[in-house]
Amino acid sequence: MSLPRVALAGATGNLGQPILSELLAAGYPVTVLSRIGGNSSKLTPHANLSIKAVDFTSVRSLIPALDGIQVVVSSFATSALGSQTPLIDAAVTAGVKRIIPADFGMDTQNPLAMLLPVGRVKAENHAYLRAQTKAHPEFSWTAIANGWFLDWAIDLGIIIDPKTHSATLYDGGDVMFSGTTLADIGKAVVGVIENQAETANRVIYVHSAAVTQNQLIQYAKEKDGKEWTIVEKSTEDVLKESYTQLEKGGEGNVQAGVLGICIVALFNKGYGGNFSGKLDNDKIGLKEWSEEEVRKLVESFLRSDSVV
Repeated sequence: MSLPRVALAGATGNLGQPILSELLAAGYPVTVLSRIGGNSSKLTPHANLSIKAVDFTSVRSLIPALDGIQVVVSSFATSALGSQTPLIDAAVTAGVKRIIPADFGMDTQNPLAMLLPVGRVKAENHAYLRAQTKAHPEFSWTAIANGWFLDWAIDLGIIIDPKTHSATLYDGGDVMFSGTTLADIGKAVVGVIENQAETANRVIYVHSAAVTQNQLIQYAKEKDGKEWTIVEKSTEDVLKESYTQLEKGGEGNVQAGVLGICIVALFNKGYGGNFSGKLDNDKIGLKEWSEEEVRKLVESFLRSDSVV
């Protein structure tokens, strides 16, 4: 039996690239939906890869691009989460069977997280998807909550910064949080496509591992013995600062505000950033990491001249 055809929106982003890699590695024929004038031409050619230029604001433009597509995956940037309605509408009209919206991150089923600006937009998307599935029973959706993008956030020094041996510890640094590597998020997408009955019309919860900031720092210390520069910060203060930045507007302030919102959602216990008690890894065949595997990930970000 032939594999379903998949359309991927946002294929050149930080998350889109590993999702595309995992889809192609699994043998799926993939159509990349590229913004007209976008940079999809930089993608490495592949026998199972095609590219179609579309206007993401136009249902009329999107419908023909989805002809013959069974699954749509959206990896839009956080700033574009609220603009997925045309893609959803086009998918329904084109007869797509499953859409995986750009959701990836916090627990948007948590009542507090749903009140955050980012969480509220995701919850609104879920409500719209539920309405579409009710009106069109042949259509379905799956959102993936994966916590932090684990390797990406370490590389950028957001969770901890092994390169400079420094970290901002949120709420003491002992809060357990879920994190998933970019490659594992790609594997989760493949797992959803391969297990559609088990994942239909709901949010699924996955992670590579649940850890604390202090655990990650300890792994680094045990490798190179260096002391760390530590700053402590309350997520309540981060939340206040984030709202102030969002109110100021401007691209830089908005990006900083959104990052702060994500920090609150994933480091403040009340927002449900630890998915350990409700994981769906087994349903989609995603392996949890061992402590040794997490340790090696941290070590991989230490500067070579700092390792003894």
